[in-house]
Amino acid sequence: MSSSAANAPARTPSVHNFINGSYVAGVRTFDKVSPVDGSLVSRVQEAGRETVDEAVKAARRALDGGWGRMSVADRARLLRRVADRIEERFDDFVAAEVADTGKPEAMARALDVARAHANFRSFADTISATGLDSFLTETADGGRALNYAVRGPLGVVAVIVPWNLPLLLLTWKVAPALACGNAVVVKPSEETPATATLLGEVMAEAGVPDGVYNVVHGFGPDSAGEFLTTHPGIDGVTFTGESKTGSAIMRAVAPLVRPVSFELGGKNAALVFSDADLERTVDGLARSVFTNTGQVCLCTERVYIQREVFDDVAAGLTERAEALRLGRPEDPATTTGPLISQAHREKVLSYAALARQEGATELTGGGIPAMGGDLDGGAWMQPTLWTGLDNSARTLREEVFGPVAALVPFDTEEEAVALANDTDYGLASCVWTSNLERGHRVAQRMRVGMSWVNTWYLRDLRSPFGGSGLSGIGREGGAHSLHFYTQPTNVCVQL
Repeated sequence: MSSSAANAPARTPSVHNFINGSYVAGVRTFDKVSPVDGSLVSRVQEAGRETVDEAVKAARRALDGGWGRMSVADRARLLRRVADRIEERFDDFVAAEVADTGKPEAMARALDVARAHANFRSFADTISATGLDSFLTETADGGRALNYAVRGPLGVVAVIVPWNLPLLLLTWKVAPALACGNAVVVKPSEETPATATLLGEVMAEAGVPDGVYNVVHGFGPDSAGEFLTTHPGIDGVTFTGESKTGSAIMRAVAPLVRPVSFELGGKNAALVFSDADLERTVDGLARSVFTNTGQVCLCTERVYIQREVFDDVAAGLTERAEALRLGRPEDPATTTGPLISQAHREKVLSYAALARQEGATELTGGGIPAMGGDLDGGAWMQPTLWTGLDNSARTLREEVFGPVAALVPFDTEEEAVALANDTDYGLASCVWTSNLERGHRVAQRMRVGMSWVNTWYLRDLRSPFGGSGLSGIGREGGAHSLHFYTQPTNVCVQL
C-alpha cells in the first residue's frame, strides 16, 4: 500500500434508501452527526416524492406477487431466518445502533439488538399459533350455516419509527406486519437511519422477496414522512413517537380513512408507598428515570413519594443519579450516553430552566457536564432531579424525554392515585409497595396501558403494549398486533 493511500482520510459512509431489494440514491443528502462528539457519522440519501412513490409501488407489486400467495408456515420460516441472520450479524447491528444513538454499547447488545431477533421469532410463533372464530349457526328454517373467519393482510403499511430505540421499535412493527403478509415502507428517524438500512441487506440475505421491505429516508413535513403518510397507495400507518407528530399523521390519513396504530408520548408516574423496600425501590427508580438517558417513552418523569419516606427516597435517588457514569459508548464503565442531538438537548435544558422559573429546587444536575476533549462537542446533559413542584407546573404536565424527574410528596393512597392520573397521557406507571393487595389495587386504578408493581420495563412480548389519551391508539404485542395488521373476512356457508 502506498503511503498516500495509507494516509488518505476515511470515506464517510453513505446511507441509501432500500427499495425493491436494492439500495437507491435520493434527491439530496443530509448529514448524520454523532451525539457523542459531534463528528460526522454518515451522509444520508433523502428520498423525494418520486422515490417514496417507487417504494410504495414496489410494496404493492410484492403483495400482488408471490409474497401475497405465501403460506403462513412459509412466512413464519422466513421470519425465523431473518432472526437467525440478525444474530449472525449481531456486531454489525450493535455498531450501527451505537454510531447513530451514542448509547452505551452494553445496552445496545443487551436490549436493542437482542430484542430485534426476539421480535421476529416471537411473531413467527404468534402467527403460527393464533386462530380465528368459527360458529355453527342454527338458522330460522331449521337448517344450519357455518361461519368462519379468515385473516388477510392490511396491505401496504407505512412504518414510522423514532430515534430512541430505533432497531427494537422497527422490528417490533415490521415483524408482525410481515408475519401477517403485509409489505412495508419504513421511514426511520433522520437521526437514526443506519439499522433500518442494514436490515434491508439482512432481509435480502434471508430470502425475503424484493419489495416486501422498503426503507425511505428523510424528515417529516415536505419530505419522506409527509410523502409517505399522504400517499394514496398505503393502507395503514403504524407510528411510534411524539404525540404532536401522531396528530399530524392522523390529519394526513384522514381524507383516505386509513387505520392508524400509535404508541405516543408519556408523562409516566411512579408511586412509592412508605412500606416499600426502599433499596429495591430506589434502584428501580434509577432505572426507570435514567435508562437510555431518559429517552424511553416508558421512563418515569413524575415520582410521587409517601411523605414518611420522601427524604430517604430523594436522598437515595440523588445518590444513584450522581453515581451514573457518562462516557464513550465502547467504555465498559459507561452507564449513560448523550441525548440524541444538540437540538434535543436544547429542548430538555429549556425544561430545566422552566422548572427553576416555576420554583423547583434542583437536587442534582440541571446543566451540561464538562466531558473534556472532543466529547464536549456531544449532546451531554447531567442527570437531573427536582423537588418543590406540583401538578400545576408545566414541567409536570409536558413530556420532557430526558434524564429528568420531579419528586412530589403525598400522604394517602387516594391522593397518590389522583396525582398519578392527573395527566393527559396514559402510557405507563410503577407502584412500589410491599403490600401486594395494595399493589394490585393501585395498579388497576392507573389510567394507563401498562402498570408495573415493584418493577419497571419487565415485558412479555405476548402482552398488550400501548397507551391511551395523548399516549396513543391501539395495542401492540402478540395477538394484539395481529388485529391491526390484518383484515378478517367472515365466510358464511349454508349447510
